[in-house]
Amino acid sequence: MTVWDDLVGQDRVQEQLGAAARDADALVTAQSAGRPVPPGSKMTHAWLFTGPPGSGRSTVARAFAAALQCTSPDRALGGAPGCGFCDGCHTALIGTHADVEVIRTDLLSIGVKETRELVRRAQLSPAVGRWQVIVLEDADRLTEGAGNVLLKAVEEPAPRTVWLLCAPSLEDVLPTIRSRCRHLNLRTPPVDAVADVLTRRDGIDPERAAFAARATQGHIGRARRLATDERARTRRAAVLKLPLRVHDVGGCLKAAQELIDTAADDAKQVAEEIDVKETDDLKAALGGVAGGRMPRGTAGAMKELEDRQKRRRTRTQRDSIDLALSELTGFYRDVLALQLGSRIALANTDVRDALDRVAEASTPERTLRRIEAVIACRRALDRNVAPLLAVEAMTVALRAG
Repeated sequence: MTVWDDLVGQDRVQEQLGAAARDADALVTAQSAGRPVPPGSKMTHAWLFTGPPGSGRSTVARAFAAALQCTSPDRALGGAPGCGFCDGCHTALIGTHADVEVIRTDLLSIGVKETRELVRRAQLSPAVGRWQVIVLEDADRLTEGAGNVLLKAVEEPAPRTVWLLCAPSLEDVLPTIRSRCRHLNLRTPPVDAVADVLTRRDGIDPERAAFAARATQGHIGRARRLATDERARTRRAAVLKLPLRVHDVGGCLKAAQELIDTAADDAKQVAEEIDVKETDDLKAALGGVAGGRMPRGTAGAMKELEDRQKRRRTRTQRDSIDLALSELTGFYRDVLALQLGSRIALANTDVRDALDRVAEASTPERTLRRIEAVIACRRALDRNVAPLLAVEAMTVALRAG
């Protein structure tokens, strides 16, 4: 099993990264031996991985980071870096390698303070590995100020530091940063390939894996959750009933409120799992006593934690709504395919009766307007419109067609 085995449907990207990892290995080996650096290296200090949600951007970045840290003795015999078994590969993949820093955020943005800490880390030499690797999974969430802080580090990197940035598209990253990165674009994995990896790697029943891969249209993470989480399947079933419930204004408003309530419940569940432990850990670190008052001077730290937890709940709620909107888009995409007599495979075959009812009761023009209404709702949420107001406007627009 190599580090590339979890890359689904990304053969071209894997080939390019494999070549870069071999050149990186040759470069470090030559420097360690005091030999000249081989010319024409495909390795560079900054990479930008883009692709639609579910394409596996972070998986690709982690696999590349592991290949850069590979210490397999087979390399000396012509083997490719990224064996998947050596200590360098293993610790990089599970997140415990001292020289691989993986940054992800459960907040709405990444600020200047966090980015400055990353830049400071990037200036250090590798402690035990061959490279200092910084994986920034949500580069699209950098604020403008944070992006400007990062720019300096990307422009003038330390000799053995590699930045791996992930974002949905080039437009989500500052032009000054993306112009200094080597760009690789990932594609949406084929449904069959996603079903295969769910069965092979996660041990999921082939029939359920095929259903989850088809329903999520190749989104690897969502497919895994749908196949393994009964609550996720129940929530999806409720969302796909929404197009049948918007016959009057009252039904529109009720459906919108239920969607928001479900998203709020998701955020609450995450908070219950994480917030209490975080708060207790911080209190213990600050010298607090269970059931007693906190020491003086700790109020600021506690307030900062509360603010961060609040921002995380907001992010979780927005993500839940966004997932529901993606499922609605997929529903109307299937409706449009039926209305136009397209031969493309339907994603939501488990609700074929609902698809047929909506397709027969409307026209392709109305279906397109409904898809536009869902897209408009997503844009409104991106502009921080109140979620309930945005979803209510969408459901009313779905009724009007």
